[in-house]
Amino acid sequence: MPIMSTGGDNTCDPVILATAGYDHTIRFWQAHSGICYRTVQHPDSQVNALEITPDKQLIAAAGFTKRESGCKLWGNNSAKGFGSEFCIGTDDIILRLQFQGELFIGDQSGSIHIWDLKTDKNEQLIPETDASIQSISIDAMGTMMAAVTNKGKCHIWTLTGGRREEPTQLHPKSDITVSNRYALKCLFSPDSTLLATTLADNSAKIWKTADLTLHTELKENSQRWVWDCAFSGDSQYIITASSDNMARLWSVDTGEVKKEYSGHQKAVVCLAFRDESIQ
Repeated sequence: MPIMSTGGDNTCDPVILATAGYDHTIRFWQAHSGICYRTVQHPDSQVNALEITPDKQLIAAAGFTKRESGCKLWGNNSAKGFGSEFCIGTDDIILRLQFQGELFIGDQSGSIHIWDLKTDKNEQLIPETDASIQSISIDAMGTMMAAVTNKGKCHIWTLTGGRREEPTQLHPKSDITVSNRYALKCLFSPDSTLLATTLADNSAKIWKTADLTLHTELKENSQRWVWDCAFSGDSQYIITASSDNMARLWSVDTGEVKKEYSGHQKAVVCLAFRDESIQ
């Protein structure tokens, strides 16, 4: 299934925005207009996570049923690979794969595993006792990693190594409280200057990575749990997915809602976004 939209002049739209959630559908949007141009059914389960490949040819959807969790893949050519990085999550793990040969996994037991695929060795760290890892993020330059927990904490490390034969080393940088409720997602901006956290307190918060002070709070009266987010390639805008069945495009600097994406019948818990400036 092609995931690229087309404009009125039959040219390909370089921006891809997809949302999904509890209504068993994946919706594709024109990001600039808010128009949904395609809806794909996902009858097997709700959709918990989406990811678009760097070449914009494939989209993966992760779901969960009582029998099993799993991931489905759609696209023009299923033989194509995922490029340099692929991230997906289910109800019990969050997985990030970087093809320098390391696998980063966060799980509901509260552990983060760093697996060296070349040597089959792994290290484990537990940043917080009696807390589950809800999300992990590595910045684009590979110098920072963040993880958020169900207790509203965000743990941040600086990274060294990770090239050639040198394994990645994590060095604790800071621990901050981002909410008094669940933290659901963390994500570094493409320019590595910002860190977004989506929260069960009906908001998302954006932090400056330089000093971890609050940059912007994204909050709307009708908004409920904010599950997922994605930055634009220039780090000026961010899209969020919420339990009020909506996705929203915000200005990072002002916290103003620029566009709303309405059409889902149940909670929107995941999204995937790639624009022209994301490689």
